[in-house]
Amino acid sequence: MTVGGGPSRGTLRRICFLHYTAGQTLQDTDEKTVLKALKKMFGKGSDESAATEIESSTSTHQGVSGPAHAEKAKTQQDEAPKATSKPRRERASKPTAPPAPAWKPEDFTVEPAEGKTRFHDFKLAPELMHAIHDLGFPYCTPIQAQVLGFTLKGRDAIGRAQTGTGKTAAFLISTITQLLQTPPPADRYMGEPRALIIAPTRELVVQIANDALNLTKYTGLNVMSFVGGMDFDKQLKALESRYCDILVATPGRLLDFNQRGEVHLDMVEVLVLDEADRMLDMGFIPQVRQIIRQTPPKSERQTLLFSATFTEDVMNLAKQWTTDPAIVEIEAVNVASDTVEQHVYAVAGSDKYKLLYNLITQNDWTRVMVFANRKDEVRRIEERLTRDGISAVQMSGDVPQHKRIRALEGFREGKIRVMVATDVAGRGIHVDGISHVINFTLPEVPDDYVHRIGRTGRAGASGTSISFAGEDDSFALPAIEALLGRKISCEMPPAELLAAVPPKR
Repeated sequence: MTVGGGPSRGTLRRICFLHYTAGQTLQDTDEKTVLKALKKMFGKGSDESAATEIESSTSTHQGVSGPAHAEKAKTQQDEAPKATSKPRRERASKPTAPPAPAWKPEDFTVEPAEGKTRFHDFKLAPELMHAIHDLGFPYCTPIQAQVLGFTLKGRDAIGRAQTGTGKTAAFLISTITQLLQTPPPADRYMGEPRALIIAPTRELVVQIANDALNLTKYTGLNVMSFVGGMDFDKQLKALESRYCDILVATPGRLLDFNQRGEVHLDMVEVLVLDEADRMLDMGFIPQVRQIIRQTPPKSERQTLLFSATFTEDVMNLAKQWTTDPAIVEIEAVNVASDTVEQHVYAVAGSDKYKLLYNLITQNDWTRVMVFANRKDEVRRIEERLTRDGISAVQMSGDVPQHKRIRALEGFREGKIRVMVATDVAGRGIHVDGISHVINFTLPEVPDDYVHRIGRTGRAGASGTSISFAGEDDSFALPAIEALLGRKISCEMPPAELLAAVPPKR
């Protein structure tokens, strides 16, 4: 890495080595002469930091003869890998926020409305309000209004809410406000996040990190994300390049960094646990416990926990990790059922693909999410759609992480018409503008049905879900209806939707 256009650290070392091999010592060399020569070699771009590197290198070697020092250095290099602890990395200066375009709070005018809470009703920093304005959020969702009312006063909170309710923005706005109001410590090191957000899936981590980037773009706060399945060294390089203000991570990859001494959690001011029920289901709680033990005591940090359900296990965890939390509950069923038109087609298993193909092509749907229960089903559906000329991607545990992220971006940008996913992979996907959700197979767990159809009809928009009830999965329908509290009428699909798929040309 070059500094200010000057020589790299490795180049400087090679120059020093040449002095040794020539039988010279740095003690006998005038430092100013060396610096002058280097400026001629590398141009006038060498700045004070480059000079500092040279000077510190010089002072280290003064008074030691070349060959003797070279041998000593070799011995030290041989012994270095045996060290068990790695020193924390300190940064000289903090990057400044990018210059924001001319914007005034007066540009964000939202009239008071009965029954609605504005972001203006909270004391939020202008930089944060600017980002909220860019995102087009005039009013808070119910969970945002309730959560922020407590967390902005410093209280811990437990929230019960499904995806699509705005909970991510709720805890991000609260976290960003805390970091902006509290200056970072003067004695600060690399790899010490001030806010830690833990989520169970890679896709959810990526989504939260993207939302955080959008909300912090005028603040100068740095957001990083750690997920498994991605290049470790690349993530480590990002960690070493700048301070970390907000870290979003899956439990396993965070522990990897922590156990290697790359991440230290003793400076965490805000801890967020998202989808705690899912982390329980996936067996992540032992890892989460390990992580939380390394953060400051719960009395010295703010803790926010969110879950789709308040089971006894979830509440026990919340009791252990929070202090006098405010409890906020948003009814999930109402969120899903009020904005999503739900249909069920009774169809033979052999006709399911024809029905799917014709629904998409005859209606010219452009952004559709299809759910199936098994990874092999997901793969077969995606392959057939692609073969039949419909752009599709699959999202399952069998797909490498870099491909999953690329697929999600293509779907989000509208380059891909159909995403086929399992419940685990699809849980953390938040994409605006999904018009239709299709359950190729009905889920065995009724809660998963609510999660699936919640991908559409988000933020007050309307959406449609269509479920295929075949011979093998129609038994799941009564439990889903019991959860929803109402019957879902079962229809026979029109004949034109069961037409044969045109042969491939």
